[in-house]
Amino acid sequence: MIEWKNLYRGALMGASDIVPGVSGGTIAVVLGIYQRLIEGINGIFTREWKKHLAFLAPLGVGVLTAVYFFSGIINWLLNNYPHQLIFAFLGLIAGVIPFLWRQADGSRQFQGSHYLTLLLAAIFVGSMVVFRGDESITPMTEFEGMDYLMLFLSGWLASSAMILPGISGSFLLLLIGMYKTFTHSIENLVIEALIPLGLGIVLGLLIMSRIIRVLFDRFYFHMYALIIGLVIGALVVIYPGFELDKMRNIVSVICLIGGLIAAYGLGKLELTEE
Repeated sequence: MIEWKNLYRGALMGASDIVPGVSGGTIAVVLGIYQRLIEGINGIFTREWKKHLAFLAPLGVGVLTAVYFFSGIINWLLNNYPHQLIFAFLGLIAGVIPFLWRQADGSRQFQGSHYLTLLLAAIFVGSMVVFRGDESITPMTEFEGMDYLMLFLSGWLASSAMILPGISGSFLLLLIGMYKTFTHSIENLVIEALIPLGLGIVLGLLIMSRIIRVLFDRFYFHMYALIIGLVIGALVVIYPGFELDKMRNIVSVICLIGGLIAAYGLGKLELTEE
């Protein structure tokens, strides 16, 4: 049976993936569907493919719809109200950490090696704050042989990162100078670019989800420690600081609180539906 509620879940994931620094994988964690997402991608080529497709299809439709329709809105917000938008996502991401801790039963299950994993993951992602992509790079509009390979590899890199909580695929695209090409191709439906991008995204999802599933099977609590660390590190990466305008800072704090409330509400909603 098709899970139609995945349309809104996918829409949230897709909208977040547009924002450099925010991971769709993190939003999947917020929504409580992260492990199901991994299982679904891995199970699409098994005998139970219909069950997994019923989960993934509406999720994928939601993601693609949000990326296409919201990319313009998100980019407008990033250009006009970047701090307020980022603070809203900061609240949303921070709000999931207590949920993850409870899921992992961290107070009882975590030992020294788990805390070390958490710390190293947080440092790894947090260290990305020192890198900055060149946002002035204009999007590619004409393509030659090697450009298609670059588009394919960019899609692979982005999707591999997107499925990991705390690591932003769009942020990595920004680092390698492909972010504006990515958003331009989606907004303007540049099929010539979307095909290699799409192939790279699909392959990246299939390979990375397989790796993550194996790691969950073998190192369950270490994986939770890793994810919590990645999420904490993401907060450092996307934190934009405060502005000189006090009123805009007040709005930013309100957005932060709104994000925290939204994370709590989404968590309660998912638990109720389960």
